[in-house]
Amino acid sequence: MSLLNKVIVFSDEIQAYEELCSGARILGNEVNAAVIGTKEDAEKIAAYGVKVYWLGEKAADVMVEDYTQAIAELVKKEEANLLLMKGTRKGRLMAGRLGVILEAGVVPDAIELQVEDGKGLLVKRLAYGGTAIKTEKPVTAKAIVLIGSGVFPISDSVAQGEVVTVGDAPVKSKITLLETREKEGTSVDIGIAKRVVSVGRGFAKEEDLELAKELAKKIGAEMTCSRPIAEGEKWMETGRYIGVSGAMIKPDVYIAIGISGQIQHMVGVNSAKTIIAINKDKNAPIFQYADFGIVGDLYKVLPLLAENITN
Repeated sequence: MSLLNKVIVFSDEIQAYEELCSGARILGNEVNAAVIGTKEDAEKIAAYGVKVYWLGEKAADVMVEDYTQAIAELVKKEEANLLLMKGTRKGRLMAGRLGVILEAGVVPDAIELQVEDGKGLLVKRLAYGGTAIKTEKPVTAKAIVLIGSGVFPISDSVAQGEVVTVGDAPVKSKITLLETREKEGTSVDIGIAKRVVSVGRGFAKEEDLELAKELAKKIGAEMTCSRPIAEGEKWMETGRYIGVSGAMIKPDVYIAIGISGQIQHMVGVNSAKTIIAINKDKNAPIFQYADFGIVGDLYKVLPLLAENITN
């Protein structure tokens, strides 16, 4: 497999750089990272084996999106073939602007990237709400691709990169920032979790999620959910829901509890090694994907599992 000459990675989430850098090293001969954060953040990312262009800490009166021009100029200066980004809400907004500035094709929702001799960059992405997978080939000189969590395996770097301070990064804002608040929730990247317990509409009350949390604690798993639990009921933060518009994960074990298994959810776990489903409806679609299934009332099944599982 041939490689691209140069790849630049960027994310507004610092914890996403480990996977982005690992993936970029697979795709490109040279990998650089554009970073907005503390000097410690920049040095940590350099340890992933990439050259870091540190744009400094985000100014209090601007937003991440205001660094779009600075990142565009860096991509032009470095003559990068690919800008690989985390598909966050801010990332998507910036990608659209960057596509115009750089005259670059933008591919969202990528689940697989490869460079083939004679064909260049090929990107597989979700389409039609996750019911289909399309293979696309950007025909522009530069491409911008957005990925979710869990697309690339995490690999150790072989060398320590350097940090270059970009002291004159152009940052312009047409928006007046009135207030900032700390985002609720955790910064755990569920895309790298090996064991995952996920909850759905089968739970009647928010406090009942403790049953699943007890199981997750017993087996050392991260907690996730289906979209309605996060965006409808707001019982868990949106960063933890799985699906076509949420996280894409590749755990060794995925335990789905009270989740029906609609395609929009299952595309987020189609790379899981083992899927275990617990649902009282024997006809639930989840059982078509599950390696192991338990047809039963989760309120009876979960206490029994937690009681009989030993660390």
